[in-house]
Amino acid sequence: MARKPRFVSSRCRGIRVVTPLDAMSPITHLYLGFSMISGPLWWLVHRRRLKAGKESPGRLAEKFGFYRRQRPGGVLLWFHALSVGECLALLPLIERALEELPDAHVLLTSWNAASETALKATRPPDRCIHVFQPVDTVQAVRRFLDQWRPDVAGFYGLDFWPRLMIETQSRGIPMILVDSRMPDGSFRRRKRFAGPMRDILRLFDRLLLQDWASVPRFVELGADAGKISVVGALKSAARPLPAPEKELAELRRHVDGRPVWLGASTHRSEHPMIAEAHARVIEEIPEALLFLAPRNVRDGDEAETLLRKRFAHVARRSRGESIERNTQVYIADSIGEMGLWYRLAPVSFVGHSLAPGLEGKNPFEAVALGSCVIHGPETSFFSESYHGLGQTGGAIKVESAEDLARIAVLLQSPASRKPILEGAAKAVADRRGVLDVTWAAIREAVP
Repeated sequence: MARKPRFVSSRCRGIRVVTPLDAMSPITHLYLGFSMISGPLWWLVHRRRLKAGKESPGRLAEKFGFYRRQRPGGVLLWFHALSVGECLALLPLIERALEELPDAHVLLTSWNAASETALKATRPPDRCIHVFQPVDTVQAVRRFLDQWRPDVAGFYGLDFWPRLMIETQSRGIPMILVDSRMPDGSFRRRKRFAGPMRDILRLFDRLLLQDWASVPRFVELGADAGKISVVGALKSAARPLPAPEKELAELRRHVDGRPVWLGASTHRSEHPMIAEAHARVIEEIPEALLFLAPRNVRDGDEAETLLRKRFAHVARRSRGESIERNTQVYIADSIGEMGLWYRLAPVSFVGHSLAPGLEGKNPFEAVALGSCVIHGPETSFFSESYHGLGQTGGAIKVESAEDLARIAVLLQSPASRKPILEGAAKAVADRRGVLDVTWAAIREAVP
């Protein structure tokens, strides 16, 4: 007797889509099999992460599908984001959802502990519940879905977890890919896993992309072209990063009007070039101060060793050291405080963009707080954002430490910053419709 095919089913806007599980790739099947037995391994990994301070001690159980809070009644919209930047980018969308659906709630999931810290500082709406994403085992995922029973699922970017997504679709929950993009480097890497990528992309009812360049890449990887819409970058609509007023006032008192520039979300490979640039800035402006905010706070030790070889006066945020009159570099190795540094620095080099092989970071965090954006040439992850800023003259691209130093000095003048800030404001205004279009797609899927 022939074996009956197994199916994954989905519904959206009254349409039911059925996908045979047997049609999925062998690698996907192997992964799903592994997800049935990998619970002990995930537990061991997370115990080590907990000891290393990388997990939230009181909330580790959430990653295994155990929650203190019950599901609220009514409609529940679920959004998933990887980390801090993605969670913050979703907040305007969450606010819009709760404004338009006054009886609904939002469940926001994320992976790392840093997102919890950032969300506490930003204070999401009361009807937004944050929990950690379950590990990708069949047991944890099913406990998660049994507990929360979302009505719609919005997955941000390219953070794909096969078991979680397949189980979600199998329950008939509409799935929407939000604010995603496929830079060339990511496309090449994901082509190596073409089968699993095809299996995952075919689960989505809608795919909302940032740029047209990503469309053929998604289609080649298996997405249905008829489900793709290009809407722009949702991060352009993000609200300004928060900053405690008392702390901001105290830091301003210590800065005391000195010329300041910021290295934001930097990668360790860029630090030698930033150090060289700041040495050149000090030749022109001896009292200049550099804030260096590494993307990975664990890079603080290495950055300090490098900087002390060039500068006599270096201080660190993580040690509670203050900014003195002779401080030349202040290493801002802390989590959830970028709102402070962007407010203090009228000029920001947005990192992960100057050294080969990097792919850029979100420029709109700086723009939202009135800090002029400088960036390197490596911005493929945010190509739509930087292209838009480039078209309006809202950012300046540099290729070297010499260029970076020259622009950092030039933009200390308010008159030099004025046209850059005006161009950045125009780029944001040109993208005001992104939030509307994104919400409309999600609203259409709400039962």
